[in-house]
Amino acid sequence: MDLNNILTFIAVATLLVISPGPNGFLIAKTVPLSGHKAGLANVAGFVAAFYVHGTLSIFGISILLVKSANAFFVFKMLGAAYLIWLGIKAIRSAVSQSKRISIESPKLSQKSISIRNAFTEGFLTNILNPKVSMFYLAAFPQFISVNDSALSAYALVSAHSLVNVVWFSAMVFTLFRLKNATNNPKFKVWLNSITGVVFIGFGAKLALSKIS
Repeated sequence: MDLNNILTFIAVATLLVISPGPNGFLIAKTVPLSGHKAGLANVAGFVAAFYVHGTLSIFGISILLVKSANAFFVFKMLGAAYLIWLGIKAIRSAVSQSKRISIESPKLSQKSISIRNAFTEGFLTNILNPKVSMFYLAAFPQFISVNDSALSAYALVSAHSLVNVVWFSAMVFTLFRLKNATNNPKFKVWLNSITGVVFIGFGAKLALSKIS
């Protein structure tokens, strides 16, 4: 695999990463509420899921998602259900905090998510998304020749992971610097409400998606 292929893949992966999606909204929800360490744990979860998807694709297991309509349906519905659950949880949190603000004190803060839970949310958001495996299944034949080893495929997964780490880490620290401006309880209610609706939307979109 030559350098041109790697650079072309990085360009494609970058366009995919910077486009609006569940990962960006998860970061946008996590950092203002729980800080930069939780946001970086989200990113670590993303990367761990990419290597799992990459491994499944390299060894041909993910092809079952493309060849079997039933397998794809079950997998995508699990992913959709998880995204919708994240959305409902965020909306419930917004409603609960809004009630506390109006009844008690506007200085009440929402309980932060743990590093472990932040990693898990990042991991599950991606591992339950069949489109990640489908991206690798589509990309590998385009950028890897039949003579290349599995290490070449892992190099592409690593490149995709690196783009994610750079982009979302920058997003984490940008949001963290703005944390004082976003630390208002009413802003957190608004943020949870918006991200909740967006996650439900992503879940519905995934549930209605078809094998292309």
